Amino acid sequence: MMRLIIGLLAAGVLGAGAATYSNCDFANPRYEEVCKAAVKQGVSYDYANRFLLSFRTGKRDLVSLKLFSPKKIAAHAKNEKRANNNLVQYIPELTAHLRRYAAVYDYAEAKYGVSREIVAAILMKETRLGKIRPRHDAFIVFNTLLRELPEDTARNRRLVGMARSNVVAIMVYCYEKAIAPEMCRFESSYAGAVGIPQFMPQNFNHIEGYQKRVGDLSQMEDAIVSTSRFMHYNAGFGEPVEWSKIPPMEGVETGWYDYDFTHEKASFAYEGKKKQLNCYSCGKPELEYLRGVVKKVMRYNNSSNYAIGVVRLAYDAHRELSR
Repeated sequence: MMRLIIGLLAAGVLGAGAATYSNCDFANPRYEEVCKAAVKQGVSYDYANRFLLSFRTGKRDLVSLKLFSPKKIAAHAKNEKRANNNLVQYIPELTAHLRRYAAVYDYAEAKYGVSREIVAAILMKETRLGKIRPRHDAFIVFNTLLRELPEDTARNRRLVGMARSNVVAIMVYCYEKAIAPEMCRFESSYAGAVGIPQFMPQNFNHIEGYQKRVGDLSQMEDAIVSTSRFMHYNAGFGEPVEWSKIPPMEGVETGWYDYDFTHEKASFAYEGKKKQLNCYSCGKPELEYLRGVVKKVMRYNNSSNYAIGVVRLAYDAHRELSR
């Protein structure tokens, strides 16, 4: 659940007579970078300083830090196939969900042109429709990376850059929503992903409420609309999938897994000399339409196995709904 406690940025919240700030001078140079980036995006110096001087910046999430290790990330990627196979048993739950929230999906599909089955399958993949509960705090996750990781490898530099971007995004979001720094809290996964659809904070600009002004990613209706919005603007979905053009996904999935097992740097949808990818669907006319759909889903998560899992769930759910 994304638990958001809103407080007005009034003197009573921030503290009457508190000091004011007019620069980004910090002992920690990474905080200086965060502060300057946030101010550049419209956050006041005063808010940025109060945020980065709050008691929460002293907290660490060492469990999350450990799970960001290369070994743990590799293990997670390796388990994606197993996760896909496990989720197939929840197709009845997925179709029941689609029927229950039919009015919301009607609204989102008409507004953004993203197939309801794709959105529902993403929500199933991410948190099993909200049943997987968060155990971390997004800001503390990214703050830990900022404070603990040395920039001694290309990978660490990428992680620090990602953490910096997401801390800035959290600050900007809370500032714009008039949330006091101490109250700017988002329950998250170990990777800092928030809510039922597991949005990274840098994607909070896609949060949208269903028939209300402020969206909450812990609420299913808002998660559906927000995910549809993201897939429209970030992934290029503009019209629902033509399911008649998708071949039986069980066979496609099996064929892809066999290919992935026997080919290094395998990708379902992408090829390229620079990355030396081995493309499974390239040059196969019967998979060309599916390839385009998979590419779009990979804008949500760039794993081929993730995208194939989403399309498989969506395909099976569509068949069940059509009966």
